[in-house]
Amino acid sequence: MSTMRSPERTEELARAAGKLLADSYTLYLKTHNYHWNVVGPMFQSLHLLFETHYNELALAVDEIAERIRSIGHPAPGSYTEFAALTSLEEARSNTAATEMIRILAEDHRKVAEAAREMIEAAEVVGDHVSVDLGVRRMEIHEKTAWMLQSHLD
Repeated sequence: MSTMRSPERTEELARAAGKLLADSYTLYLKTHNYHWNVVGPMFQSLHLLFETHYNELALAVDEIAERIRSIGHPAPGSYTEFAALTSLEEARSNTAATEMIRILAEDHRKVAEAAREMIEAAEVVGDHVSVDLGVRRMEIHEKTAWMLQSHLD
């Protein structure tokens, strides 16, 4: 990777990281919503699983935001900014437990794709730290999507 740290290139990286942040925060909020509202025979296991997931996401959004700041850009941090940047839909009320699992699995796949986009932008500027963060986020989201999908298969 050659280092090409022009302001335009780091702006592209900050945009990709901002999208990853918005997707991650939206997924955090949706997972927390599902944790509160899941019902049915899988209640206990899903309630605990969703809690594990939203706690992991809470740490992730902080790490992503701090990375954006460390490359010299402001991190988006409002619902309005997140809504404009995210590719995820908000949680719907009265969602069945199996539908929650399906939706979350799909959302984790989308967030993994956002991490991939951040990796590609980081590679252009030779930002190894951002590449590493993106790879770690992609790995977590791909694994979580697989684990959730396994509940349905």
